[in-house]
Amino acid sequence: MRELILLRHAEAQPSQPGGDDLGRRLSGRGEQEARAAGRWLEQWLKRHKQQRPGRVLCSPSERTRATATLALAEIQGAPEPELCEDIYEATQGELLALLDDHGDAESVLLIGHNPGIERLVALLAEGRSDEYRGMPPAGIAVFHSDEGFEPGHARLEAFWSP
Repeated sequence: MRELILLRHAEAQPSQPGGDDLGRRLSGRGEQEARAAGRWLEQWLKRHKQQRPGRVLCSPSERTRATATLALAEIQGAPEPELCEDIYEATQGELLALLDDHGDAESVLLIGHNPGIERLVALLAEGRSDEYRGMPPAGIAVFHSDEGFEPGHARLEAFWSP
């Protein structure tokens, strides 16, 4: 894998006491953010003459699946997302292990949750994840690496926030 795109799910409705976190839906604003994230990514890929993600890995939560559906609708030729239960509540180390399993793809788009996503961004860019700066809802981080995705060995190509 040479390119990794990390997308945090868009804004979700607040959790309800005793409610099902996996079933939380996107808010109206979240739906707009997800579409905007897809439009931004499509424009970025065209502008930089990058190929479309060869694989899309998505947490099974309702909010990540909805983010994937809305964002991918804006990207020409995007593949269908693969639901990966391992993404939900994953640590940055668990996300790296999952990405290792998909190293045969040239480009991967991973759609998930904080704190795993924001800590993975910090780990890849800085080599450590203890001082992460946050990943906003529908935020995108695009990484490139010729050496594989190991702590501190990836180049942050782009960052977008709605």
